[in-house]
Amino acid sequence: MEDWTEKYRPKSLDEIVGNERAITALRNWARMWKKGEIPKKRAVILSGKPGTGKTSSALALAHDFGWITIELNASDARNAGTIKKVATSGAVNETFDDFGRFIPSSMGGRKLIVLDEADNLYERIEKTEKENDFSDKGGKKAIVETIKITNQPIILIVNDYYNLIKGSGAILKQICTLINYYEVNTFHIVELLKNICKKENILADLKLLQAIADRCKGDVRSAVNDLQSICLNRKQVDIQALDALGYRNREKIIFDALRDVFKTRNLKKINESTSSVDMPPETFLLWLAENLPREYIDTNDLVKGYEALSKADLFFGRVFRRQYYGFWSYACDMMNGGISAAKTHNYSNPKYYSPTWMREMGRSKSTRALRDSTVHKIGGLCHNSHKKSREFLLPHFKFLFQTDMTFACKMKKRLDLSESEIKYLLGDKYLHKLNAILHDAEKKDEKQSEIKSISSEDTKENEKKEEIKQEVKQPSLFDF
Repeated sequence: MEDWTEKYRPKSLDEIVGNERAITALRNWARMWKKGEIPKKRAVILSGKPGTGKTSSALALAHDFGWITIELNASDARNAGTIKKVATSGAVNETFDDFGRFIPSSMGGRKLIVLDEADNLYERIEKTEKENDFSDKGGKKAIVETIKITNQPIILIVNDYYNLIKGSGAILKQICTLINYYEVNTFHIVELLKNICKKENILADLKLLQAIADRCKGDVRSAVNDLQSICLNRKQVDIQALDALGYRNREKIIFDALRDVFKTRNLKKINESTSSVDMPPETFLLWLAENLPREYIDTNDLVKGYEALSKADLFFGRVFRRQYYGFWSYACDMMNGGISAAKTHNYSNPKYYSPTWMREMGRSKSTRALRDSTVHKIGGLCHNSHKKSREFLLPHFKFLFQTDMTFACKMKKRLDLSESEIKYLLGDKYLHKLNAILHDAEKKDEKQSEIKSISSEDTKENEKKEEIKQEVKQPSLFDF
């Protein structure tokens, strides 16, 4: 199933939800480039919390002005060499349109260079005479040099502006225009959710949409994800459906706990901080494992930290195998205290992220739900367990469903497959067969109803004949 955050990502700046002042400032800056001028400040910094529309604004801007986009994610490329290779070469060279025609800058031909997560720039370096020096030694400097010589517009996207401008990034305050993005008003989010429901033909209770908008705290992306999770395989939802989302942990509490583990050595303070996080300790272990290499750049510290995590994971495994939760205390002390004691250096403040595994599971939630519902129907038909149906039957079932139209139409009727389940079984490659399968099922339904109607008429006619026969058989007065 297509991710709604991408399906309904704004194509134009006019479609961006909220932050009208920021959109106006961004559009005015772009107009100077469109006129063939090079503004005094050749780059802008879009700063704000996640989900407020920063990346969508940059992509929508390129679409509105007909610019080619060069995207560089700082999480994937943090060193000076990669930035110079991709961003700098794109910034100083001219561009071609989508048809391969050369369009010089003087005629409006532009490339928009977008550096997402720019506040997470750092470069892993070798140890020098100064053993504790693990600061940024290339990424920010390369960006500054690129902005100074660029002939193309550049947008830096950050969640933490002050993390970007500290150290070697201080000069960015002078050579870039700062545009702040703020949390989106709940009214705008509700209107967006209503519009999505209308396009998806979903009847949603207004109270539910308001509740989703309130709980997302101005994060539009989060609100759309929540709506999609609730509306999975449904055409009507009410406020009761909100219970399916559960409690969302606030980033601030989790990140504060991470900082205490990574930055302090006070085990009592660390335990107090981690105990305030409303999540099982084995889940918090995933957060620590994700961010440990971001924090501990020294190899020896990193190895010791992962050794502590691995031992904590062993104790968590024993908890579940033996159902003895007394092992939790051992696991937590090893996890929190072990990582804290592993560091021998004082590191700068990196940007922390949620576990990759959890993000991937969140993205695939709707797909897994469709898989499970389909497997349940297959298992019921074949009298197999859910596990056996998923591991052994489903791959062969999908192959037959994709390649044999007769089988697909028959199974659609036999298993009462929904349209979403049919899409899952077909996959993107064979999605063109969807309409044929649905049309065939409708024709069969019509024929079945006709047969039932004819059968019903025949039954009534037979009943009338029987009544007439009975009347004929009844004796009259002349028979005596």
